[in-house]
Amino acid sequence: MKFTAERATLLKALAHIQSVVEKRHTIPILANVMLSVRDGQLSLTATDMEIAIVEEVAAMPTRNGATTAPAATLYEIVRKLPEGAQVELDHAGGAAQLSLRAGRFATSLVVLPVEDFPNLTAGTLPHRFALPARALRGLIDRTRFAISTEETRYYLNGIYLHAAETAGQRTLRAVATDGHRLARVEEALPDGAGGMPGVIIPRKTVNEVRKLLEEFTGDAEIALSDTRIQFRAGPITLTSKLIDGTFPEYERVIPLGNDKVLRVGKKEFSEAVARVAAISQERARPVKLSLERDALVLSASSPEQGTASEELDGGTVTYQASPLEIGFQARFLNDVTEQIEGDVEFCFADGSAPTIVRNAGDTSALYVLMPMRV
Repeated sequence: MKFTAERATLLKALAHIQSVVEKRHTIPILANVMLSVRDGQLSLTATDMEIAIVEEVAAMPTRNGATTAPAATLYEIVRKLPEGAQVELDHAGGAAQLSLRAGRFATSLVVLPVEDFPNLTAGTLPHRFALPARALRGLIDRTRFAISTEETRYYLNGIYLHAAETAGQRTLRAVATDGHRLARVEEALPDGAGGMPGVIIPRKTVNEVRKLLEEFTGDAEIALSDTRIQFRAGPITLTSKLIDGTFPEYERVIPLGNDKVLRVGKKEFSEAVARVAAISQERARPVKLSLERDALVLSASSPEQGTASEELDGGTVTYQASPLEIGFQARFLNDVTEQIEGDVEFCFADGSAPTIVRNAGDTSALYVLMPMRV
């Protein structure tokens, strides 16, 4: 294998795959990146046995072939080369070291056999559809904050993606919950997604896909089976195992009879929550919402620090139901309101029942918050 590539091109690809490369080195080959030249195309592949990323990059190939090299070391070497450098990598095959040259700089890296490199991309993925990158980013951004980090309930450690129906319309729905809050976001069901199974995409995969979509503006291609999912965004393909578990019947926790409706400006509400919550350093300290007609008072207290309160009046608050007091963890309130643009709408039943939160002008996203005792 032999090729020449621009430093910037090679560095960008190596940076993309760094977060997937196995850091613990329990299996040596997982610390390596596979470099493959075939039919005039250079591909870089990294995996941790759960996720695999393949990126195709522009290069000037001289000789077909493949090898593996230490990913972190190769990345650091390329990163420290001067801008504009042309990087030549040459591997004669077998146990020979990988030679790297750039200008007057030269080094050699120990390689491991390509045969030992795991292949996560083999096998069929029968369900295929495309989704605009903007829509996929929206599904991820508005749900991933609610993914559980509790490893014992592993089936909550991801986003549940499935086909659903809302008001007679078929939708692609993403759901995440940690038992304290729930996020449900929908997009129109893409062609080809109607027969897909419900799948749970692991938290690490969700975060890696979101990174790949950061600068991508086209349609992301998605393919999946019962056990694996694949995302393709331009020259990058990410394949991941799915969580082998059953997502709970989340519809049961979405209340239907919440008829006490508060509408409040997002900016004013978020800033008031942040100010009153500053009185306490405890992450689980509740912020109390005291509601009367077109008036909202937010308050918090701490035995060590004191108390704080702020009133929002009819200029930014609309509430016509009976008086109500209810408490929520400040962090959860902030996490939900960050996903909303425009006015925030809260739908309450009473001071102890689950509360619905949504964007007053957007029905595609719905959030559920469990209250705290105040």
